[in-house]
Amino acid sequence: MTTAEHLDTIDRLRTREFPDVRGRSDVGVSGPGYHLAELGGSRWYGDEDPADRVVHEEQVSAEYDALTHRLEERWGEPHRFSLASLRLRVQQEVVQPWQEIADTSEHLHLWRVGDRWIAVYEARWGADHSPQLMAAVTVIDPP
Repeated sequence: MTTAEHLDTIDRLRTREFPDVRGRSDVGVSGPGYHLAELGGSRWYGDEDPADRVVHEEQVSAEYDALTHRLEERWGEPHRFSLASLRLRVQQEVVQPWQEIADTSEHLHLWRVGDRWIAVYEARWGADHSPQLMAAVTVIDPP
């Protein structure tokens, strides 16, 4: 996908109603108060050549940088923060979508636009998968 397509997906999610229960959507997963969009990237590595793995990871990183740059042009400087502290909260429940985001990403870029938070991050589903460019749209405040 292109940066323009990523922006279009985020714009559509900003105006879309939230479902009453968690489930798959046309672009990812949605639940009460949030949408998580799979913008691109994730692949199973398996027996793939390590050089191809590096190229793919660099491509996802470049898409991430291009998208956050365009969103900065729209909405200004984002909040940038590490999600490590959320993973450390073993005795405190973290609400969705923040728990899922923290489980799969180390950091994110976050904007407040109207009554919604828009986050862009790279999810990592495991050592055998490439990173996946993700976006979240939510009315749930970050913990």
